[in-house]
Amino acid sequence: MPQNDYIDRHTKLHGKRLDHDERVRKRTAREAHKVAKDSQSFTGLRAKLYQKKRHHEKIQMKKQIRQKEESNVKSAGPQEPSSTPLPQYLLDRSQPTSAKALSSAIKNKRKESAAKFSVPLPKVKGISEEEMFKVVKTGKKTAKKGW
Repeated sequence: MPQNDYIDRHTKLHGKRLDHDERVRKRTAREAHKVAKDSQSFTGLRAKLYQKKRHHEKIQMKKQIRQKEESNVKSAGPQEPSSTPLPQYLLDRSQPTSAKALSSAIKNKRKESAAKFSVPLPKVKGISEEEMFKVVKTGKKTAKKGW
């Protein structure tokens, strides 16, 4: 039996605390504060090593993001020249194959066309002078006085 396996064995036998998931979530949420404090407070060689590690992490993250974007948006790749030439007005068109990119392009076009005709509406409704300066009667006895 492998040694140093007592923690896993205990969790298998007795389970986890009821608030375990919440504690883990909060710990990961607070991690950014610790990272920021460390990067500001470290000095000397320790700071250099720490910043090098952070730089490497950021590069890896950017690579992953770029990879994800490329998988989401697949643009039309280089195609073989066909026997019939394309007309001039179709040459500059790019045909994205991904549905996600197509739908986002359509949404952007709709927003642009809606922005052309958007007119700022007045927020305050105008009232007439007669309504503004008329005498307002309130209270119980105003209706009873009939001279």
